Amino acid sequence: MKPVTVSIDVPQSPEQVYDFLDVTAHHQRFTDHYLTDWHFSGPEAGVGSCATVTATLGGNRTEVAIEVIEADPPHCIVERNVSAAGRRLAHGTYTIEPLQTGGSQVSFSYAWSHAPLTDRLLAPVVRAVMRRANRTVMHRLATELANQVAAAGT
Repeated sequence: MKPVTVSIDVPQSPEQVYDFLDVTAHHQRFTDHYLTDWHFSGPEAGVGSCATVTATLGGNRTEVAIEVIEADPPHCIVERNVSAAGRRLAHGTYTIEPLQTGGSQVSFSYAWSHAPLTDRLLAPVVRAVMRRANRTVMHRLATELANQVAAAGT
């Protein structure tokens, strides 16, 4: 299946964005519209940081194990996602690029390495649902970043 990529421009520097995204528990704040029941293990941040969540998308619920497998500060964080009793393997990659006007472009790409037959048969629908959910993620991430900066300034 083709990957799904969404992006947003934010006024925060790549370092500020990376530092926020590096803490796995922060992801709960901007993904809880479809990822719930968060349980954390491993280090708080960086490679080896893990979470188990329940994903609810398109009327389906599934447990997802998320592990940070690569980190390149302040540019990139790669997560491995395993769900559907191991039948679905995917990678979520946050890429953070500086903007010439200041701030950052934050992109999230979700790429399937292996997907169940039903996902592959319904690929256009699955990709559309993921794109819509992750667009919401990006907007909520921008709000959380703004709140983080505002809280640091008080």
